[in-house]
Amino acid sequence: QVQVMESGGGSVMAGGSLRLSCATSEYSSSPYCMGWFRRASVQERERVASIVTDGGSTYYADSVKGRFTISQRSNANDTATAILLMNNLKPEDTAMYYCAADWSRDCRNGVFEFGYWGQGTQVTVSS
Repeated sequence: QVQVMESGGGSVMAGGSLRLSCATSEYSSSPYCMGWFRRASVQERERVASIVTDGGSTYYADSVKGRFTISQRSNANDTATAILLMNNLKPEDTAMYYCAADWSRDCRNGVFEFGYWGQGTQVTVSS
């Protein structure tokens, strides 16, 4: 059973920074794509950023462009790590953040499944 594990959430003042980390457990291969999503209290889940692994394309929601950076590394034991660096945080960034991994080859062409999810990590930004 594949596991996806997030870490790095917390509370910060507006303008501050946080670094979220996501790791996948060993599987038949590293995922083809990884992504970060968030859900605020009563809102729909939003894809914040995603990346095609091993140097592929990235996506950012308009609300985070220029402030968030996603990176990814595939490891020799078929695990992978994804980092979301969040700068200049705003109160509206407050949400539960989830990491997801996608092992479908189609995700490299923008057709995502994101079949495996972590438990989430809370980010709270105070004004």
